[in-house]
Amino acid sequence: MKESNAFKEIIKTYLDKRAADDELFAKDYAKPNKSLDDCCDFIISEVKKSGRQGFADDEIYSLAVHYYNEEKVEFGKHQCKVVVNLSDQTKERLEKQAEEEFKQAKIDELRKKDLAEKERLKKKAEAKKKKDESVGQLTLF
Repeated sequence: MKESNAFKEIIKTYLDKRAADDELFAKDYAKPNKSLDDCCDFIISEVKKSGRQGFADDEIYSLAVHYYNEEKVEFGKHQCKVVVNLSDQTKERLEKQAEEEFKQAKIDELRKKDLAEKERLKKKAEAKKKKDESVGQLTLF
């Protein structure tokens, strides 16, 4: 299943906050046999089983907590599209993050171009210097 990164991020943010506030949940959240990807797959599986199209945030969060609280849960993998209602703060944060990633990519690209240009100019100067040196020497033979 390939859920949106926003969905995963929202679930992770909620679970991280819940673990920070609740020591008992923190122990379940740290179980080595549990993962965020499987948690999201479990949520999607339960949503599919219900046959409903829309859920309140608390319902989805409770499914995530249930996944971590239970020792063994059974679920299938589903191909679907997840639609996430983002709060204004989350939208702004995601937009800023995307903007920063874009800026960093552009900066890296410009640095690579600048480095390539400097390397090209250095090679050109070295070639000219060698040409000048070879022109300056005369042989009699």
